[in-house]
Amino acid sequence: MNKIEWLTDGVTLMPDIDAPLLEKWIAAVAKTHNRIVGPLTYIFCDDPKIIEVNRRFLNHDYFTDIITFDYSRGRMVSGDMFISLDTVLSNSELVGATYQRELLRVIIHGVLHLCGINDKGPGEREIMENFENQALVLLDEIKS
Repeated sequence: MNKIEWLTDGVTLMPDIDAPLLEKWIAAVAKTHNRIVGPLTYIFCDDPKIIEVNRRFLNHDYFTDIITFDYSRGRMVSGDMFISLDTVLSNSELVGATYQRELLRVIIHGVLHLCGINDKGPGEREIMENFENQALVLLDEIKS
């Protein structure tokens, strides 16, 4: 049984991802934070689904790129992550990144949350971005 599931909800196509490569990357990133990968589920969805999840479970009335539900225990990271492909696309255009690179950033963002990295408090966003950038460098190293 795979520890990582890649699902869709509300979108017709799975994003173009190399699941075995990403699974190796996610495990490597978790390891850099002294964590091991447990069951993870990525659910790629659209904006209507992400706002439904945001309203229903978090009482937030806004779009977001990712919502992470954390089921981690001890060193084992585990959780469900809803990723809005619509918001990933609009954010990629806003920041001048490719859609694929922004999608990778969001995929690892959820794992970093599961590793205990926050991004809501003072100075935390910069720390999160630094860890995201380090993770993307690690992915480039794994690819080569």
